[in-house]
Order: sequence, then C-alpha cells, then structure tokens
Amino acid sequence: MTVAMGVPPFERSREGWRVPEELSARVPAEQRGPGLDRDAVRLLVSRGTEVSHHVFAELPRLLRAGDLLVVNTSPTLAAAVDGWIGHTRVVVHFSTRGDDGRWAVELREPDGKGTTRARAGGPEGTEVRLPGGARLVLEEPQSGRGERLWWAGVSGPEVPALLRQHGRPIRYSYTERDQPLAVYQTVFSLPAEDGTGSAEMPSAARPFTARLVAEAVSRGVQFAPITLHTGVASAEAHEPPYPERYAVPEASARLINAVKAGDGRVIAVGTTAVRAVESAAGDDGVVRARAGWTDLVVTPERGVRVVDGLLTGLHEPEASHLLMLEAVAGQAAVGRSYEEALRGLYLWHEFGDVHLILPEEDPHAARCSRNCE
Repeated sequence: MTVAMGVPPFERSREGWRVPEELSARVPAEQRGPGLDRDAVRLLVSRGTEVSHHVFAELPRLLRAGDLLVVNTSPTLAAAVDGWIGHTRVVVHFSTRGDDGRWAVELREPDGKGTTRARAGGPEGTEVRLPGGARLVLEEPQSGRGERLWWAGVSGPEVPALLRQHGRPIRYSYTERDQPLAVYQTVFSLPAEDGTGSAEMPSAARPFTARLVAEAVSRGVQFAPITLHTGVASAEAHEPPYPERYAVPEASARLINAVKAGDGRVIAVGTTAVRAVESAAGDDGVVRARAGWTDLVVTPERGVRVVDGLLTGLHEPEASHLLMLEAVAGQAAVGRSYEEALRGLYLWHEFGDVHLILPEEDPHAARCSRNCE
C-alpha cells in the first residue's frame, strides 16, 4: 500500500498527483484469468463525496428502473498504418475524416517495442507512402492550437478499405501486446455506412456484455444510442478535444426528453456521449435530433444541461475530460473519488476500471420511494 499512503490530495491544477505506472491496465480484463469476462473490472461509484467500491457486473443493481443510459455506437477503426517518408518508417494514426474527403492524421515514430512515440508534425507537403499504393500528403494543421494533427489528402485506395486491409488498432506503450480489433469494439458498436468510425475506442462502454445489458433491461433500465466518432487522444499534448462528428437520432432525443420530464436519470456512458447529447441540447435543456460537427468543450463554467450522471474511465491528470467530470459532479466530488481510486489501486486507461458518477440523492425522496404511498 505504498502508493496509497503516498497519494497527494487531488488539486484543480492537476499537478498535485500522478498515476503510478503500475496502475496502467496492460491487458483486457478477460485476459487476466480463466473464466473472466469484460465485466470483471472494478467499479468506483460516487454520489457527491460519498464513494463505494463494486465490480462492474453489479451495475444493473446500482441503477433504478426508469434510468436511461446514453451509449455511443461508433465502431473502432484499425486506425494505425505503417508508412514511409523516404526511407524512414513512420506510423500514421488516422483520426477524423473531413467533409471534403481529407483526413486528419498524426504521424508517429516506431519505438521498437511495437508501439510509437511522438514525432514533430509537418512540414506542409510531406509525402508518406502507404501500403497498397496509397500516398498521403500533409496539407495544413487541423487547427491553430498546434501542429500535431494535420489535414492530409490521400490518393489510391479509399481510406476505410486501406484500414481494413493494412491497419491495426492504435496501441500505446502502457499495453502489453497487440490485440485484435474485436477487443476494441464495444457491445454497442455498429458499422457506419461510410466506413468511418472512432480512431480510439469509446472505452467507457467496453465492460458491458450482452448478458449485463439484458439484466439491466430486465430491471427497467433503458438505452438511447447516439454516435460520436472520436479522434486520437489528446492528453499527452494537454489539448482540449478537437471537433468531432456526431449524430443524435430523433428516437433517442425523444427518449432523453421523456426521461428528463419524468423521474428517471440520464446517465451518459462515456465522455463522448456527454459531448454528443450536450451538443444537441438547446438553452432550454431540450434535446433535438442533430448531426454534424461539435467543438463543444464541457467545463464547470459551461455546466451540463441534460446529463445527470456519467459512467467513464479514469482519466490522466492532464486530460481535459476531468473538467467535464467536474461539470457533472463538482470539483470536491471528483477530487474525493480520484483519491479513492488511487488509494484503492484502481487501473487506468482503456482496459482499466470504471467510475460511475451518480447525483446525490435527496434522503427524504429516497425514503418516500420505498415507504410512502
């Protein structure tokens, strides 16, 4: 318990704490022992500053009939492809397809261990040879915030076909080995008609299994699908999220509004679901069917208009997602839960443990729901 005793208090500056390397989840839960499934990860539950510890398989019993889980159906792409600049090998991470057919990409350097390390972006006009006769040319930075991601024109095979044939899932250095693409798909993933999807898995939904979904439905929990295609992670560069393509269908918008008008709670599964739903909500808090691009960054100052709770992974101290958590739960609650996660040796990253943020209950309302007529 050396790590636990050495945990510094969580600070708004996020400079007062660090995730120890040994708390990185290196393989999926189902590969950690015989008989385990995806739902074998741990579940930290926070209601305000009250924290309790569970396993994810208990989730249906922690929810209430009438609750609504908003889930992201975006499939994960095999978004990493080997390429060459002259005689130098690089790895291209395909992030997002633009409306004009170009792709936002990140060039990385192989690290000799099966993963990659950061590489300086650009310059404009850099040409990358790709498998299957494809070529990629960097044209301009994706945004004025930095030059890590570039818009690039791609000639040759269509990118979705290129990824299916020559791509592999994006993998980071804390993982133990390459995994098949199926490991990075959630139970909610649906193929996109245009072959696009997420550069990185919408990982909050990964612990769900078909059995667990069926149990939740049998207990009166509802599900509302949305789609948000997430780009490459930005935590290492301390950047806010880039614009991403999303869609909230009419049926899901109606279901969310009906739950908000009743006694149920709208719980987003993942920060992607928060971003999509809050982007589709008007100032009046009503969600309308929408599709397009969102550049919304949810912060405590902006707040949330729709979401009552959030199921999410554990985020690095520099991640902008922590601001979203504070918008949902408040700084004190997030600080308390992260101190408990560090003390309890929870595991971080896409194969790691999960955090369920629920609203604080009115004690009188809770008593009445059980005893009052």
